[in-house]
Amino acid sequence: MFNKYVKKGSGGWLFLALVLLAYGLLGLINPASTLQSLTLFTHIMVQMLPVLGLVFFLLFVVNLALEPKRIRRYLGRESGLKGWVAAVFGGMLSMGPVYAWYPMLGELQQKGMRNALIASFLYSRAVKLPLLPLMIYYFGVAYTLILCLYLIGFSVISGIVTEKLAPQKPG
Repeated sequence: MFNKYVKKGSGGWLFLALVLLAYGLLGLINPASTLQSLTLFTHIMVQMLPVLGLVFFLLFVVNLALEPKRIRRYLGRESGLKGWVAAVFGGMLSMGPVYAWYPMLGELQQKGMRNALIASFLYSRAVKLPLLPLMIYYFGVAYTLILCLYLIGFSVISGIVTEKLAPQKPG
C-alpha cells in the first residue's frame, strides 16, 4: 500500500554542507559573530531536544501500536464525530512548538488520517488550556468562553474547507 522504498535526494546533505561552509567562512571573517551564533544555536537545540525527543517517541509508539486500519477507523473517512473530537481535543492538549508535531501528523496522514482532522488539530492548538485561568483573570469568563468556542468551531470549519481544497489522496 505504501511505498517503503522511496528514493530520497541528496538535497539535505547538500544543504548541510552549504551551511557548514557558510559557518566556516563566517568563522574566518568574524569569529566573534560565529561564536555568538553557535552559542545561540546550542541554546535553542537544548530547549528543543526534549520536545523533539517526545515527538520521536510518539512516532515510535504510533508506528508500533497503530496500524493503518486502526488509524483509518478512528481518524479516517469513517471516523465521524469521534475523529473530530479527537482532533480538536488532541490539538488543545498538544504542547511545544507546532513544527515539532509535523512529522507525527505526516506519519498519521500516510496511515490514513484525514486532511480535515489534521487541519483541525493544528487550528485548535490556539486554545491553550494551561493559559485559560490567566485569560479568564484578564478578560473574564464570558469573553474566554466565547473565544474558545469560536476557535473550536473555526477549527472544524478550517478542517472542512481544507478537505474540500486538498482532498485525501487515495491510498
